[in-house]
Amino acid sequence: MKLTRKMVLTRAKASELHSVRKLNCWGSRLTDISICREMPSLEVITLRPPVFLYFSDASTFYRMEMRPIPSVATFTWGFGSVNSISTLEPVSRCQRLSELYLRRNRIPSLAELFYLKGLPRLRVLWLAENPCCGTSPHRYRMTVLRTLPRLQKLDNQAVTEEELSRALSEGEEITAAPEREDTGHGSPKPCFTLSSLSSAAETGQDPLDSEEEAISAQGELGLKPASRDQFPSFSPRDASSSHRSRNVLTAILLLLRELDAEGLEAVQLTVGSRLQALRREEVQEHAE
Repeated sequence: MKLTRKMVLTRAKASELHSVRKLNCWGSRLTDISICREMPSLEVITLRPPVFLYFSDASTFYRMEMRPIPSVATFTWGFGSVNSISTLEPVSRCQRLSELYLRRNRIPSLAELFYLKGLPRLRVLWLAENPCCGTSPHRYRMTVLRTLPRLQKLDNQAVTEEELSRALSEGEEITAAPEREDTGHGSPKPCFTLSSLSSAAETGQDPLDSEEEAISAQGELGLKPASRDQFPSFSPRDASSSHRSRNVLTAILLLLRELDAEGLEAVQLTVGSRLQALRREEVQEHAE
């Protein structure tokens, strides 16, 4: 199930995504939280299952977060419906995130921690009972702490200075995002990032794997790609500038694919304002 704008606003009792600070979606059978990319103000995300107590002498059960526990002799633990989140990429843009609860989901690999390295305020992480934890609790904990040394609590256990020191030598270093094919569930193949596209534009390096992909990106947005032989000859400096401009345009077109209707409207307003400013500059230049 995909987490939608309506679900978020209803649960958070908010009117706009950018104002949501806490998101509690435990037990919602979610597989796609890609909408988190549009919520930069998020501080707390809870996607773990709720915990229940079932009592032997009662027909009802009690959810730990909601009701007091009655005085009875026998009880058993149980869990509500679980989520099935398989990537941390959507939360990588939540720069204010301080607490992330993802117990009992489907995070496949510790390489997913790469997406959390750029979150400066993250202090609490609950990742237990995910496939990424593997069969060695020590290796798992050391790797997480080496990757995220600012954590103060991991899996409901306080982080110590001694652990952080040991993690430097006993934890595995994670230096790259995991490779995956696009599954359509908020797990995009990590081909393009804002930083890589920006770097490519600055250096003149083509961020695309092929010319065909650039043409495809322009075609999807209704733009007719220009043929190389339509351009006049340029000096080396002009050619470099032209190539950089082309890369910037292609990067923007690719990033537009990630936006929803609200995001595209914001881009449209910005582009309109920019065009008006450029036209005013042209009028002033002609007047002079």
